[in-house]
Amino acid sequence: MQHDDVIWSVINGTFCSFKVKTKSQKFCRNEYSLTGLCNRSSCPLANSQYATVREEKGVCYLYMKTIERAAFQNKLWEKVKLSRNYEKALQQINENLIYWPRFLKHKCKQRFTKITQYLIRIRKLTLKRQKKLVPLSRKVERREKRREEKALVAAQLDNAIEKELLERLKKGTYGDIYNFPQHAFDQAIQEEEVSSESETEAEKEGAEEKEVEGEAEMDEDSDSGEVEYVAEEEFEESDEEIEEMNRHKLPGDDESSSSSDEEERKIRARRKRPRVEIEYEQELEMPSTSKAKLKSRR
Repeated sequence: MQHDDVIWSVINGTFCSFKVKTKSQKFCRNEYSLTGLCNRSSCPLANSQYATVREEKGVCYLYMKTIERAAFQNKLWEKVKLSRNYEKALQQINENLIYWPRFLKHKCKQRFTKITQYLIRIRKLTLKRQKKLVPLSRKVERREKRREEKALVAAQLDNAIEKELLERLKKGTYGDIYNFPQHAFDQAIQEEEVSSESETEAEKEGAEEKEVEGEAEMDEDSDSGEVEYVAEEEFEESDEEIEEMNRHKLPGDDESSSSSDEEERKIRARRKRPRVEIEYEQELEMPSTSKAKLKSRR
């Protein structure tokens, strides 16, 4: 048999695992506590008839405990789901707690209003944009910098290897068997197409320039074949001018010009002649000793 007064005397006087003492007040940490205060009327252990409101994953439930189910711990609490509409939920609380004490009714409604308020606040905050402060440690930053540097070095090495392999592929050093990735082939083909297009454009520009030059030359040739008629006075004036120029020339100028022409001719003749070097060796015949002896005897 359960005695509420005996349980409360033990809890209040000696020890309770859910009780928290402060300088001004005592609090209860039990999950079924209605007010969160440690007193006789709101203690879930010392009251055989008790009711509370709890929230689970955004849904409110009304929990009720009676003395008839005190012997069955798995069926001790009766659970009723409350509606999301505030007025309908209050009507459900009144219907289920119609013959219960007024204190429990009032506290259940008050708890339900508080829970609905903070659920609405949570929904509004989730819809709004919020600033999130993320702490960054120096060790993590250094580690990321090192990884970035290593990744850059690896990328440069990969690019150099790819270029070398493509050059060897163009030269045909490995024969007909190749084991290169397909995207490398596509890249090489695109580069070759771009280079061939640029070469063809350059050739077209050169051909156009040659055509323009040829047209200009043809125009000049066509002008050279034309016949023009000139008066005799122009020829006579030109001949007279030449004679006057020859008269005004000094005699020393003719001599200097003739001497310079002769020197130039001599220099050209010397340059045209082949140079031959001849070496001479003189051998002196010495008389033999036998002939000298015969001469002395005689």
